[in-house]
Amino acid sequence: MSKNLTTLNPILTKLGFHSSYRPEDVTFLMQVDDIQPTDVEEKEYLIQSGKMHYSQMISVENPPTDEHMKHFQHAFDQGAVRLAEEVQKIGNSLLQRFPHQPIVLISLVRAGVPLGVLLKHYLTQKRITFVQSHSVFHYGISIIRDRGIDFAALQAIIEQHGAENIIFVDGWTGKGAICRELTQNLQNFPALFDENWDIPRLVTLSDLAGYSWLSASIDDWLIPFGILGSVISGLTSRTILKETIAREDAQQDCYNPKKWHSCLIYNHLQPNDLSVDFIEKILKLIELHPVNETAHWNNQIRLTQQQSCSETIDWIAEHYSIQNINRIKASIAEATRAVLRRVPERILLQNDSNPNVQLLLHFARERNIPVDVLGSKLGPYLAVTLIKKVEKK
Repeated sequence: MSKNLTTLNPILTKLGFHSSYRPEDVTFLMQVDDIQPTDVEEKEYLIQSGKMHYSQMISVENPPTDEHMKHFQHAFDQGAVRLAEEVQKIGNSLLQRFPHQPIVLISLVRAGVPLGVLLKHYLTQKRITFVQSHSVFHYGISIIRDRGIDFAALQAIIEQHGAENIIFVDGWTGKGAICRELTQNLQNFPALFDENWDIPRLVTLSDLAGYSWLSASIDDWLIPFGILGSVISGLTSRTILKETIAREDAQQDCYNPKKWHSCLIYNHLQPNDLSVDFIEKILKLIELHPVNETAHWNNQIRLTQQQSCSETIDWIAEHYSIQNINRIKASIAEATRAVLRRVPERILLQNDSNPNVQLLLHFARERNIPVDVLGSKLGPYLAVTLIKKVEKK
């Protein structure tokens, strides 16, 4: 293996951490925090009352149950080969777009990290195969809805690598809130934008909202790493921002980890950790199922999907009298995470016999969550969770 291809940035590697991943998988540019957990019901009240932002609190993450793991195994059995093939298609597109320079992947923590790790390994291996001496770097940084991207961590990466070959990575889009946040945040960073579409270079596995620069599909499918939390993301929690740091201050002091957003490391979940094992299994499938095609993606696909998403979310909001669309968690992955982390009021499904939504139905039965089967009214989504509106205390 070429030494140049395996070199890590010494400054950022020393400042960051890799948690339960390997150093060559990812460098997280975040603080490791220690924050007391907030009860889920209390957290929901504080969020909806406006007394605290969701990023200022976090709840305990419990080990996945045997039933949950059974459904994960189903998702893996059904979708692992698809994931392996789509990682290759995205990777091939990136190699075509950046043939003669290093590639810097920035995964948005947490959902982007497993995809980012897979892309990092695939791109590195392809460059070794073709004797290309261009390194591939991979970082994990935080972005928080209504609070923005971690400008300090981003600035540190730009100072070390430049901005022209940075690619942002997220697992999927639901309604596109994080994509819009990213676009708004990066207005003063033109080198991070596609010169033709005027959007940041954001890569996803599934772009249901129609906001990605590059995506493998617009399908709402059972992405294996989408239905688990920290145990498939290096034991890292959702990111935390206790108090907002001024952007200029953050960028000027970008190598100070105290200026970075933070997260917890869930060490109590080490016996359940699948992070590296999952990566290795998908990489083996990539070897067994080689793909030479690029991802089929263009601006027309993206904009058509964006309209379909918008119309569906508008219909759900009107039909269920929802004023705050943050209570609508759209896509299988978002719907599942909402049931696990929030207080769900109702689950909406296209088809309750679809094997991809059986974990959600299990949660619905277990917790007495009403389920509405809506067919084509859900547009591009197989599943949506509505967050319960919390009454004022």
